[in-house]
Amino acid sequence: MGDKRFNTEVKRMAMMFSGEKASDVWNLAKEQLMKVDHTVASRSGDAYELLHVLLSIGNPKEKWVFNRVPAMSIALALAELIWILSGSDVAKIINYWNPNLDRYAGKDDHYHGAYGYRIRHNFGVDQLEKAYLVLKNNPESRQTVMLIWDPKKDLPQDNGTPNSEDIPCNICSMLKVRSNKLEWTQIMRSNDVFLGLPYNFIQFTSMQEILAGWLDLEVGTYNHYSDSLHLYKKNYNSMGTCFERYHKNVDSLSISKKSFDIIIKEIYQRMNVIVSTDVDEACLEKLSNLSSQEQAYNNIMFIITAYAARKKGFFLLKDKIINCCTNPLYREIWKKWEKNPGSGVEYHE
Repeated sequence: MGDKRFNTEVKRMAMMFSGEKASDVWNLAKEQLMKVDHTVASRSGDAYELLHVLLSIGNPKEKWVFNRVPAMSIALALAELIWILSGSDVAKIINYWNPNLDRYAGKDDHYHGAYGYRIRHNFGVDQLEKAYLVLKNNPESRQTVMLIWDPKKDLPQDNGTPNSEDIPCNICSMLKVRSNKLEWTQIMRSNDVFLGLPYNFIQFTSMQEILAGWLDLEVGTYNHYSDSLHLYKKNYNSMGTCFERYHKNVDSLSISKKSFDIIIKEIYQRMNVIVSTDVDEACLEKLSNLSSQEQAYNNIMFIITAYAARKKGFFLLKDKIINCCTNPLYREIWKKWEKNPGSGVEYHE
């Protein structure tokens, strides 16, 4: 690989990767990272790194990194999305869908850097609600910024020691309405291209799509700035790319705010039942059927509960639930993940 590597000085310059789909942008960035010629040290091990990277997705509705090998866990991605949108920081909820998370983010009952809690509760204001009101009443605003980073909680101690095992890597979101479209810029201090970036795309392009729905706008471009985009050396040989036919994402998350508030609360409550009680097969099947008017959210519930059915050994029920999902992209990602569900530790940034 020596002749394919590029000069270490070049990688310190700002770089941009763009494409219509998240999978295309991810692959461009991943390929460039794999050419970096030396590693930098970190608390999680040596990593290849690109500094000052902008990733631009032309159609954020095509948010799934379908081509990552091993496949990302679609159940984790969707469960985490609901966890974030609900404003939760409760560790046991998300740990159910990502059993390895507490090894890296700490074993507290509440996660220090939970994005949803930071956005919807941390600063004494629901920033998602506030952004909606601001852009509804003043679409030309250039002041709509949602903060995640809290310097009181997140800056290291004077001796350089982190304040927590779970310091957020996302810093803020900057939103603008232009040409009747909602543009979104996400700022990150640090980003793992293998384990984190595919999930970050889901989190914030979904939020963009949802807020655009509240505002009755189209979705604009999604622009993701990572000040340190990296690939851990230990994962270098574990990551690949497949070139199978891509299934279009047929689900739209753009719904009215009233419907959203009801549906997200209901899905989160059902997730809590799954985690907090010993549900039997009949109960889990009932929980899987959201029966809302919004099929995109019904499909989210199907995938989330299919994971629980698999985890509990209800394999016939798992197959039945997956077959109820009407999004062929979801079913395909699930199938790819299920072939190798133990591959990699799904942890972010």
